[in-house]
Amino acid sequence: MKRSCLLKKQGTIAVVGPLANSHSNMPGTWSVAADLTKPATVVEGVQAVAGDQAKVVYAKGSHLVSDAAYEERATMFGRSLGREHDTRTDAQLLEEALAIARSADVIVAALGESSEMSGESSSRFGLDIPDVQKELLAELLKTGKPVVLVLFTGRPLTLTWEDAHVPVILNVWFGGSEAAYAIGDVLFGDVNPCGKLVATFPQNVGQIPLYYNHKNTGRPLEEGRWFEKFRSNYLDVTNDPLYPFGYGLSYTTFTYGEVQLSTSEINAGGVVRASVTVTNSGTRDGAEVVQLYIRDVVGSITRPVKELKGFEKVFLKAGESRTVTFTITPELLKFYNYDLDYVVEPGEFEVMIGGNSRDVRKTSFTYQ
Repeated sequence: MKRSCLLKKQGTIAVVGPLANSHSNMPGTWSVAADLTKPATVVEGVQAVAGDQAKVVYAKGSHLVSDAAYEERATMFGRSLGREHDTRTDAQLLEEALAIARSADVIVAALGESSEMSGESSSRFGLDIPDVQKELLAELLKTGKPVVLVLFTGRPLTLTWEDAHVPVILNVWFGGSEAAYAIGDVLFGDVNPCGKLVATFPQNVGQIPLYYNHKNTGRPLEEGRWFEKFRSNYLDVTNDPLYPFGYGLSYTTFTYGEVQLSTSEINAGGVVRASVTVTNSGTRDGAEVVQLYIRDVVGSITRPVKELKGFEKVFLKAGESRTVTFTITPELLKFYNYDLDYVVEPGEFEVMIGGNSRDVRKTSFTYQ
């Protein structure tokens, strides 16, 4: 979820997009034995959760992609998006969608990748939402109606334009046979989402490979800076991901206090307990995934800038605070050295705790 925006179970809701009413694409590519006719679609899930007080209308809006041959390759093995049954042009599909959207109170755009765009032998040279779908999304936004992007994908996509223009993005990956109802529950606020990304989303493909636990460079860019000559950076974009590993929003907000350590120095027989107070600072009850990262500042071989070493999901009522404590043992500090011995080396270790790999509170201790 990019930003909070609860739909109301009333009025007219337009569900638009080539993935909005596709039964076969809901389970994703790794559902070989699934009955692809059975999963509910986004249209059906939204209508079921909205109930009788809301009117749900549907338009396909566009083909999956503008290239028919490409679409055929991306919708094989029984997972069809119906181009062979829908011979209308992209312009005709768009016209229908805009007519429906203008008469609606809110628009749910179900866009992204089909199942067969992921998995074996399914590489893409670019990671944008397919061009014809992106055009559809831009035209829907021009109606002035609130737009929620329900994004299907099997990989991190480049969503810089969408992030800047779309009020709400709900990333649903390929959720399975019951995903439609879960999507409806989240869109209407019956469930407060608490999911976190397990992959880093880049700003653009030029940043790939991009991951949170990378090694440091010989000339790292100072944190918080955009560019410095002769440093490891780009001329035209920051080093930052669009959405970092571990990122995810909900309908409430969480604030973190400073990290407190039980000791500033340990040895082979000791442990350090790292604690942080997490507060639900919003107006709704919700769950937060508190994440622990550790960095071995100096090693005999290069070490990552941070590594996920623990996490805990805590449920907090609005306004409630709780102290979350992680126990750090020497075992958590070990790595395979040059001789492939599994060791922990003396020195400084940074402790970082937060709601994702980027937004963390930091302190440090020493291992002797």
